[in-house]
Amino acid sequence: MVKHLPPVVKQLLTLRNPDAYPSPPLGRLHSVFRSTFDEARRRNAENGWLVLSTCTLLTVNRPTSVGHLYRWVTRTDPSQADSRKSFAEAVRKAAMMREAALKSVIFVGVPRTILSLTGLKDSLEPDVYAALRKNSIRVGTPENIEATIARGMSLWNSIYEPHAVKLYNKLGALHPDFISFIIQSYGAVLSPLPGGDKEQGNLTRAQGSIVGIATLRAEDRVGPQLTSHVFGLLKARYVEGLNEEDRYLSTDEGTEWVIRTVDEIIDAVTADEEGDLARAKL
Repeated sequence: MVKHLPPVVKQLLTLRNPDAYPSPPLGRLHSVFRSTFDEARRRNAENGWLVLSTCTLLTVNRPTSVGHLYRWVTRTDPSQADSRKSFAEAVRKAAMMREAALKSVIFVGVPRTILSLTGLKDSLEPDVYAALRKNSIRVGTPENIEATIARGMSLWNSIYEPHAVKLYNKLGALHPDFISFIIQSYGAVLSPLPGGDKEQGNLTRAQGSIVGIATLRAEDRVGPQLTSHVFGLLKARYVEGLNEEDRYLSTDEGTEWVIRTVDEIIDAVTADEEGDLARAKL
């Protein structure tokens, strides 16, 4: 059994920036939270804001900032645990953030999702963590696989029509298992859970598209995929039984606000990184 890394390998692993980025200064982070949240509140889009903020911070790899976001949205003073506004709201927001981070894995991958979920968990008070769901409800079984695939195909068609079949065949031609993996992932992870509001942290169809927009916008240089999920949010306006917030978010104006807000958060949290790059070029 290998118990230790060879010294040379261990040294190599310290090179090329192996660690996640630290959080930007709290003053700047809280400032962008405050300005973007105030705008979200004016638009009655506070849930969409929480989803896009979580996914943006996750994608730019600021996992401790995800924890700061939780504290900021659940406390009157983020530095004081005893200033929590409401236990029930803290649980609801923690569950939403956790679900948004989970869905991000489809767009960003496992490593950053692990880091940000850890950043979130480390920020939770013990009673809030205890109140979050512990049992997995996404285990694939012979009894649920067909329903999962059907849910995935339904979401796929909802996002990509009138090009759904063409895109399905195009991705299937890249690797015979690729499109099957995507459809199953859409059904098991990206689509809303069947229980609706009864499932803790369940995100709506529109909020799922916001996950895609925030992660892909922050990931950068994946324009075609971002465009597809922008269309996905716009098409969410046709979902039956939309609540008022999702009805707004899926409008042209609401979708524009989502993209601009993601950009505002990216610019605020990556300002130090851009400064470092500029100094390195001098």
